[in-house]
Amino acid sequence: MPARQRERHSTGRLGWLRAAVLGANGGVLSTASLVLGVAAAHGSRSNVLIAGLAGLVAGAMSMAAGEFVSVHAQADTENADLARERTEIKVDDKGEHEELTAIYVGRGLDPALAKKVADQLMAHDALRAHARDELGISESLRARPIQAALASAVSFSVGAALPLVVTGIAPAGSLIVSVFASALVFLALLGAVAARAGSAPMAPSTLRVTFWGALAMGVTAAVGALCGTAV
Repeated sequence: MPARQRERHSTGRLGWLRAAVLGANGGVLSTASLVLGVAAAHGSRSNVLIAGLAGLVAGAMSMAAGEFVSVHAQADTENADLARERTEIKVDDKGEHEELTAIYVGRGLDPALAKKVADQLMAHDALRAHARDELGISESLRARPIQAALASAVSFSVGAALPLVVTGIAPAGSLIVSVFASALVFLALLGAVAARAGSAPMAPSTLRVTFWGALAMGVTAAVGALCGTAV
């Protein structure tokens, strides 16, 4: 019989998926809002494009730095916990066996079977067993700061480029409407893609993203219009 293929689950993609979707969504929304705000303040197309481009670069760098610092802090915590666990295994091997056994008993195994499972797993790779079952740290969910930072920067730049392209080609008389409408379409697509990749319902994700996106762009455009009138 052929070997059964390993099942693929969405949780293994959560790290990079979160960073990529957050980056693209932020790129579309922040750049579109910036463009709408400047345009509503009666800025010229060139001024709008310059502001949008500056927002793209600044946003991409900000997202990358923020994601790197945040995920690196998580990685530091994981490494510290693993180092502590490694020391405890060396100092109190018997106690760690009992601790792992208690975890399996708590999950429903018979005490004798739980002890046997704990002994075998610790004999194979004690640290990995405790990392997974005591600390909740697995290889697929480990914090990866550089990967998260790159995913955020690239996805933000791609997302931010979309409203900039619309800004460059839309007729001057309908620039605000074109950017607003196209940004909502982009946000809806991102919400649907994120839900699809994460095996979640698509409709709630799409509606949530478009609602808050429309609100953010509307508020920014209103502020821009007020500032343009006052100045």
